[in-house]
Amino acid sequence: MNAPEQLAEPRLTSLSHGGGCGCKIAPGVLSEILKGTAAMPIPKELLVGIETADDAAVYQLNDEQALIATTDFFMPIVDDPLDFGRIAATNAISDVYAMGGRPILALALVGMPINVLSTQTIGRILEGGASVCRTAGIPIAGGHTIDSVEAIYGLVALGLVHPKHVKRNADAQPGDVLVLGKPVGVGVMSAALKKGELGDEGYARMIATTTRLNTPGPDLAALPGVHALTDVTGFGLAGHALEMARGARCEVQLDWATVPLLADVRRLASQGFVTGASGRNWAGYGHDIALPAAFDPVDKALLTDPQTSGGLLVACAPGEVDAVLGIFRRHGFDEAAVVGRVAAGAPGLVVR
Repeated sequence: MNAPEQLAEPRLTSLSHGGGCGCKIAPGVLSEILKGTAAMPIPKELLVGIETADDAAVYQLNDEQALIATTDFFMPIVDDPLDFGRIAATNAISDVYAMGGRPILALALVGMPINVLSTQTIGRILEGGASVCRTAGIPIAGGHTIDSVEAIYGLVALGLVHPKHVKRNADAQPGDVLVLGKPVGVGVMSAALKKGELGDEGYARMIATTTRLNTPGPDLAALPGVHALTDVTGFGLAGHALEMARGARCEVQLDWATVPLLADVRRLASQGFVTGASGRNWAGYGHDIALPAAFDPVDKALLTDPQTSGGLLVACAPGEVDAVLGIFRRHGFDEAAVVGRVAAGAPGLVVR
């Protein structure tokens, strides 16, 4: 009697209703959920909390050290388990860099459908995350696992920063210049991948950008003319620029023509490869964005495109721009570009 054939495992992306940072709860819904939490008592040592939707919490330990604490996890954005683990870990650690800090350790968050995925596949996801932590020079010192309907992986990431070097998303100043560290378009590429329409070259570009650690963060934070930092993730470039505007009570002006895009994403977006999160993003914050009269729907989709492990968005004094770009270049971020400015005015985003 022949042994029964082993059933092939499903594609990882087929197990998730949304992948990567596109899984985030829509901005408007999230605001409604969190509206009552700001009344909690806040200790004086808590330098950064939830008040401006910043990238991580920061708690001052002493005159020289503050602890950065953050967590991020999501469902698969790609089918390769090793790459999924790498992307999720890179994305989680990014929030430490975005506060100007250096990571010190991580904890793994693992939810897996153990009756659907093999232990080998789950092990490869964890291996991918561990490889990124090794690159960042930190251990995975523990974590938690559950049996879940959908595959979920991410990290709790902890870091340290000097209290004077903490960079919030809310401290941009009128006259500041905006610099973006990575090109956008990851959500479009993920949508094309899920439909089987992303070629090998496109996939390689997607993995290269989503697994690149935002290591310029601490060096940028040490510059006195850098006033604000954040990273661009699930709410898209528009959403995170708008958070910066609201926090600083200023107008953020975005020069769309200068925003770097991943190669071929405009063509993919024009063919309809756009995530549902892009539309949800616009529905949540579009009322605070001024677009040119003839703004192309493809550009609007890219403006709100959810980024997974996206780039750092920096607000700095005009005289610091060359130094900011120099730091990005030294860390291998050759596509970093000036994308706009901050101006006095009502909090909002103006796209030009």
